[in-house]
Amino acid sequence: MTIAQHRVGKLGEGRQRWCRAGGASARSGMTLVEVLAAMAVFGMVATVVYSGVAQTIRQKQIVESDLDRYHEIVMGLGRMAREISSAYVSAQAYSNPNRALWVVQTAFHGREEGRDSRLDFTSFSHRRLYRDTHESDQNELSYFVAQSPEDRSRSALARREQRRIDDKPEEGGQIQVLIDNVTEFKLTYLDSLTGEWLSTWDASPAGTQPNRMPSQVQISVTVPNIRGKGREQTFGTRAYVPIRFGLNHAIYQ
Repeated sequence: MTIAQHRVGKLGEGRQRWCRAGGASARSGMTLVEVLAAMAVFGMVATVVYSGVAQTIRQKQIVESDLDRYHEIVMGLGRMAREISSAYVSAQAYSNPNRALWVVQTAFHGREEGRDSRLDFTSFSHRRLYRDTHESDQNELSYFVAQSPEDRSRSALARREQRRIDDKPEEGGQIQVLIDNVTEFKLTYLDSLTGEWLSTWDASPAGTQPNRMPSQVQISVTVPNIRGKGREQTFGTRAYVPIRFGLNHAIYQ
């Protein structure tokens, strides 16, 4: 074999090795089918993850909405119980025989209005928030069912407060929604003399219980099911009234 033939043989062997190496390198990449399969798997995994996260967010929103509703009801009941516990009437306010001079009148008047209850009373529950205002801890309060300002098709439990007592304890003041979307509001009053629960109470001098207060007031609020399905839900509490007789310093000194 001549030198020229030997060089040609070496060159052929090198070209074959290069072709084999290039073919192996080309076969090591991904085909179009493999890319599509990988994308399909990634899409399924992303869908499962997104569905789980979205479901978690929805459940979180539902739980927060339920907790907000429970908080509204519990706080409303607690406020009513606290304010009713501070209720009072004054026998001294009616001591002047001239009714034209009655510039201040106290009251504790509970009655039924349709299927709901209403209570108008005076109490020591007011909190003065601003300095040098002509206010004290005395105020006029009312609880009653009215049309909801958010949706006229439903009712709301309203609270009326007048920061100064005048000769019309069942009128005036500012009204705000205490519990929205209620279907029934009931108050019953425990007569400590008879032990009976009554649906009405009037502590005015000419009322059914003159200058006398109930020992307890049972508060009941019925609302649509918080989850939106099922029967209505009823929540309640009781308020204890420590001042059970009309204040009259001329008698009780």
